Amino acid sequence: MLTFHNSPHNKGSHHGDTRIIRYAYAEGEEYVPLILRAQELWGDLERATGKDLFMKTGVLGVGDEESDFTQNIISSAKRYSLPLEVMNAHEVHNHWPGITLPNHFIGCYEPTSGVLKCEESIQAYRELAELNGATIRSNSRVKKIDVRNDQVTVKTDEKTFYADALVVSAGAWSGDLLSMLDLDIPLKPVRKTFAWFDANEKIYNQNNFPALAFETPQGLYYGFPSIDGCGLKLGRHDGGDQINPDETMVAFGEKAEDEEDLLGFLQQYIPDIQQLKYGKTCMYTLTPDHKFMIDLHPKYSNVAIAAGFSGQGFKFSSAVGQALSNLMISGKNDIDISQFSISRFD
Repeated sequence: MLTFHNSPHNKGSHHGDTRIIRYAYAEGEEYVPLILRAQELWGDLERATGKDLFMKTGVLGVGDEESDFTQNIISSAKRYSLPLEVMNAHEVHNHWPGITLPNHFIGCYEPTSGVLKCEESIQAYRELAELNGATIRSNSRVKKIDVRNDQVTVKTDEKTFYADALVVSAGAWSGDLLSMLDLDIPLKPVRKTFAWFDANEKIYNQNNFPALAFETPQGLYYGFPSIDGCGLKLGRHDGGDQINPDETMVAFGEKAEDEEDLLGFLQQYIPDIQQLKYGKTCMYTLTPDHKFMIDLHPKYSNVAIAAGFSGQGFKFSSAVGQALSNLMISGKNDIDISQFSISRFD
């Protein structure tokens, strides 16, 4: 495995300690089989490594009662028989006094969903891969890729590698690597921010408060309970400035809107919390339709591609890895991933 940075690291979309995993998926029912498989595989990883990687905090999805966001959660829960409790604004506040909603909002609570420890999960996979014979070469920038006669050649700054097959999954750098394979995919890296805020531990701790996914008129936001006293974590999912991933990213707080945007959300929906502790930045790599790209190369059946996860990929990554393995071995996957085909960009 070749990586430009030494994972886990802070140069991509996986750092920041935690990620939400939810099953009744607001973005569309077609994601549900893949996320259910992912949860099975996260459990397998826990058992294989003895690490606790998933916290069942529950996840509360919030939005206008008539919105596609909340209705998709409800419909996908019904279709796949997923546990879900739908509450009006008053019921949400009674259950979690720290949350205040307008009357036309509802809450969709998934009690079996929760939070993944993302950096610990990557480290667990890395250790397991190395125990099973994988070699990970970090800080290796790929200079050229060539595919001929069913053989792949990858040249780096230091060495040339030869293989029967190749998987390209390089986050914000995927576009550059795919251009070496005659693919011009419109991937857009963007700067994202998130932050932790001081919180009353009696109300907002991981045992009493859920992870959050909010659709508001101002934008899409996500949040985490205070885990081990770290404070409530909050970020905005939509928006973000396009960036060059090779350039130094503007740090959190250097733009006034970094803090102002999150404080505006808190003032309206979680008004007890106002004091910023600290913030961080990360990258999303967006496709035009914000859907994943998981597919074989249209010309080379021995090259698989996974990229453009648009800020929602980590929770799926265990299942994406299995899908890539299936594509390499048999050319197909047992879960339908046709909606993530490269051909949609033709």
